Amino acid sequence: MAENILGSVEFQMSLLMFVALAGYLLAYGINQSAVVGIIIAGVIVGPSLLGLVTYTDFVSSLAHLGAVVLLFTIGLEFELKDITQPRYLVIALLGIVIPWGGGYLIAAAFSFDTNSAIFIGTASTATSIAITANVLEEMGKLQTRAARAVMGAAIIDDVLALLALAFSEQLMGGSLDTLSILADLGKAVAFLVVGAIPARLLFRRVMLWFDNTRVARKFPQSIFIFAMMIAFLYSIGAEAAGLSAVVGSFLAGVSFASMELKQGDIFLKGAEHLKIIFASIFFISLGVLLDAHVLTGRILIFIAALSGLAIFTKVLGCGLPAKLFGYTWRDSAVIGVGMVPRGEVAMIVALIGLSKGWIGQDTYAALVVMSLLTTIIPPLLLRNWLFRQPKD
Repeated sequence: MAENILGSVEFQMSLLMFVALAGYLLAYGINQSAVVGIIIAGVIVGPSLLGLVTYTDFVSSLAHLGAVVLLFTIGLEFELKDITQPRYLVIALLGIVIPWGGGYLIAAAFSFDTNSAIFIGTASTATSIAITANVLEEMGKLQTRAARAVMGAAIIDDVLALLALAFSEQLMGGSLDTLSILADLGKAVAFLVVGAIPARLLFRRVMLWFDNTRVARKFPQSIFIFAMMIAFLYSIGAEAAGLSAVVGSFLAGVSFASMELKQGDIFLKGAEHLKIIFASIFFISLGVLLDAHVLTGRILIFIAALSGLAIFTKVLGCGLPAKLFGYTWRDSAVIGVGMVPRGEVAMIVALIGLSKGWIGQDTYAALVVMSLLTTIIPPLLLRNWLFRQPKD
């Protein structure tokens, strides 16, 4: 009977929500990022320690939904011009190339075969926009110059990481199809251009019109419902273009930024409350995904080396060009550290490699732990070092 209760979807989701939301309150109480507290809570209740919750397809689906909602609310804080600067392309490009080379070399140094080394390098290129965005929002730093650079570069990073994955897949298969890679790039760029300009103008006008209708006046919550429909529509478009759904929801949020709506308060409050619920599932799922029991001494050494190099190469690859573009040393460090989290993106890449037989269980576990460490460490650096508030 007890086993049936522990294994039920209702029990697992209720426990996840209880622990995750408690993590929010605890983190706020000690002035730390909620991301760190909730992920650690996931490790505790997950397979690594208590084993009360497992990473099921249901949990995974809700986690991805949480990331979509989170990035939509973050997008509401940005104007299009804030994230479309040419220098962000350079920052993102070097933030892909240098980590890829670092990941490949460290894997080769630990005697991994060529295919595994290529794939480890590919997983090292990822950046999870959701993690840093949430931390910057918590600290009220989303409108800083460095934060805008992080968000702009992270969007481009998602496109480049897609190409890196396609390139690596073909390289491991023994042949390169340039036309196929260019087609993937074309789809991604086409979605970003259409979503950022024509669709943005269209949906803003529709939203303003709908705000003045009888339905919106009688049912103010309908404005929030309509906005979320557009967010999920953008997410569908992003997935169809081969990008992450969170890129689509972020662009949807940008489309509605700075709009003066009669029902604007209900819209913003609804989005904020929904974000707290679903984002907490997303963060805690990252901790649940880890199963520390498969880790051996050799893999732990490799994880330490890979994680250290993953942090260094992103800070170098993104922070150095930022400095060359005239950012201050602190802003350059914020950009570099802000691009470090691999989060769910690298975990998804690792799962692809495992399912296709390119990497083994031990390598998969190493990539998951690396993703976890590179997700936990940057919020601590941002809050306690780079954005540390002086004591009164």
